[in-house]
Amino acid sequence: MEYSLYKMIHVIAVILFLGNIVTGLFWMRYAVQTKNITIIAHTMKGIIDFDNYFTTPGVIIISAAGVMTAIIGHFPMLTTGWILWSIILFIISGIVFMAKVAPLQKKIYAFTTVETSATNFDWEQFHSLYRAWDIWGLLALVTPLAAAVMMVMKIPQ
Repeated sequence: MEYSLYKMIHVIAVILFLGNIVTGLFWMRYAVQTKNITIIAHTMKGIIDFDNYFTTPGVIIISAAGVMTAIIGHFPMLTTGWILWSIILFIISGIVFMAKVAPLQKKIYAFTTVETSATNFDWEQFHSLYRAWDIWGLLALVTPLAAAVMMVMKIPQ
């Protein structure tokens, strides 16, 4: 029962974590298509806030529940390939998020709140920031998504 409980907590945290990343990328793309600076700023603020509500706590819950599941299930974390490589991918995602995604989010938000008039707005500079955020955000999504696939498929052994 204890194993199943930790595994369920781990899986639910992964779903919320990945869902938050996917929806953030989607909503930002949708906001950018409006070419409305106020909507773009509002969307980025929402993404930043929801990272505080879901991504950061998700990392803690995923890690704690995952470790407990492995311990209770008698899975050696460093010699079980699908656990080890999932941890490595999860760490890469965290590094990408902390080093690139989060700072770009703050820059984009600040950039879109300084000037809200579309006539004076530097769209070229904005698109440069946005493209970088989109690329780094995609990497921060693909790595834990690959980890989730490894965990479910239990590959590599």
